[in-house]
Amino acid sequence: MAAVVLDDQQTENSSATSALASDPPDEATDPAPVESSEAAAGGSTAASSSVASSGSSTFPPASARPNIEATQGIRFDFNLGARVVLPEGDWRVQLRDLDTGNILFDSKTKAAFVASSKRFYVRFGVEVWSGEESVFKHEYDARGQEVLIQFPVGTLGDTMGWMPYAIRFGEKHGCKLTLAISEKLKPLFEAAYPDVTFVSHAEVEAEKYYATYSLGLFFDDTSCIWQPTDFRMVGLHRTAGYILGVDPTEAPPRIAVERGRPMEARYVAIAVQSSSQAKYWNNPQGWREVVKFLKSCGWKVVCIDQSPMHGQKLMWNHIPHGVEDETGDRPLTERARWMRHADMFIGLSSGLSWLAWAAGTPVVMISGFTHPTNEFNTPGRVINWHACNSCWNDPALRFDHKDFMWCPRHAGTDRQFECTRLITPHQVIETIKRMPGFNPPNAT
Repeated sequence: MAAVVLDDQQTENSSATSALASDPPDEATDPAPVESSEAAAGGSTAASSSVASSGSSTFPPASARPNIEATQGIRFDFNLGARVVLPEGDWRVQLRDLDTGNILFDSKTKAAFVASSKRFYVRFGVEVWSGEESVFKHEYDARGQEVLIQFPVGTLGDTMGWMPYAIRFGEKHGCKLTLAISEKLKPLFEAAYPDVTFVSHAEVEAEKYYATYSLGLFFDDTSCIWQPTDFRMVGLHRTAGYILGVDPTEAPPRIAVERGRPMEARYVAIAVQSSSQAKYWNNPQGWREVVKFLKSCGWKVVCIDQSPMHGQKLMWNHIPHGVEDETGDRPLTERARWMRHADMFIGLSSGLSWLAWAAGTPVVMISGFTHPTNEFNTPGRVINWHACNSCWNDPALRFDHKDFMWCPRHAGTDRQFECTRLITPHQVIETIKRMPGFNPPNAT
């Protein structure tokens, strides 16, 4: 059987035989390499799920052949794009984008495996002719169908940001939605979304799904195969809305939270660790002065990072002096409990900030290496526009998860990490004072 991997806008004038290969290509069934925004052992998130551009995948592969039997030996599904298998015969096959009216492929062929070039959501139409007779026609309709949306494991913030869009997809299409996520994150969502099936990657049954979509940060997807637009243009979380074809307006997910205050005193939660030095607040006086200010206002200050220190080689970052140490490898439902009852959360562009957002906690986020559009909206977003900034969102600068000291514009110079080094304690403290509902214990 030959394989046809389609490029968009192929028409009946294109040569199908020139696109044939002896076996179905890997790209027809296996997800592309994907990277997460988080990659830290000892940081505030789980272990890394990042994959370099090595050809390996972080997702379970789709079934080897399309799951749905049509007629005359034809099989089809929408697992990572439109897929059609044609047995021996003389066929004409067409793929159409039903929403734009574009014919994406139209060609005559013998036995073939046909796979669309686009793996994000497209409302495909499939039609097959035998000779002049149309023998099979199907228009994408996920109502009542089994649909799988895959999240990379090892990511907290990414999953928090993408979850609402996956839920929105299920509501829009009325499908039987299954979400493949990290085993550690399932307790956060299962009770909050009882009508959704949550599975680990090991539990995915690839042969049962009508359609499959993969969420991720596809850094090197210059052809926009896995995402309709570069995620750096639209924001880390909103990219999921574009991949799934739903409203990209942001909204926090629902999460399950353990009941009861973890401490009687009023407190502010903080998280200072991250997976790359560019993500840290690199002002040497920063956390010391902010903690001093918060305590002078009457708050307890509680650090809820996974680890009290993190770094590599000669660079190590430690828990701030004078805070309550609640670090440790603890269930995320417990972390959410600390967030839910905190008067405020102060952190970085990292997973725990997204968890605080989901918990409904006012968030002060300190980040210079990302542009504010990269994260959820908060009046507590802190960035210094006078310094170099937003390298993460520059498509010309490829983030390197393996380089803990990554600073693509100023590495090895006096300006390295100036994006956060020049964020002063004064700027952060003034931002805290302007937070809606700012009401320190000493003021009551």
